Amino acid sequence: MTIVANDIRKGMILLFNNELCQVVEVEFVRPGNWRAMAQTKLRSIKTGAIFQQRFSTTEKVEDAAVETRTMQFLYASEHLLHFMDVQSYEQMEMNAEFVGDSTKFLKEQMEVVVKFYDGKAIGIELPSSVELEVIEAAPNIRGNTASGGGKPATLTGGHVCTVPFFVEVGNVVRVDTRTGEYLERAGK
Repeated sequence: MTIVANDIRKGMILLFNNELCQVVEVEFVRPGNWRAMAQTKLRSIKTGAIFQQRFSTTEKVEDAAVETRTMQFLYASEHLLHFMDVQSYEQMEMNAEFVGDSTKFLKEQMEVVVKFYDGKAIGIELPSSVELEVIEAAPNIRGNTASGGGKPATLTGGHVCTVPFFVEVGNVVRVDTRTGEYLERAGK
């Protein structure tokens, strides 16, 4: 399907130079009295290489026909991630390197959207936020809450983010999976 470059969004899968590429970042630029353009960072699905590409906002771009299926993350073993289709109960494996940093947010029994192109899995889409337990954080020091700062904390899965001083080891926090930032304390 052909779309206009003005409709490119982060996470889309494009067919660029006969190769599948995922949009990692997109910024619309209007320099002076030149024409507006979409400055993108694309990641090759095949090689994983990231490169920059500039499109005129009226330029036509090929949007890949991607099929999506809701799947449940079962477990990780060695370098593989195991998923199960929630409709057909069919199981599949995906290389952990292929998923990248998203593996830090995966929890057993979590439902994710797996993207397929020509019957092959090409990526996953996580929920917008996930709840993770704090497994390592500096102790809270009296009086720190007035400064409004934060401290680094390691969460289950290995993700490290800055949390408010009142968050302690054992707390469950909600994290944005797109940015990796702390959103709120979810519960005890």
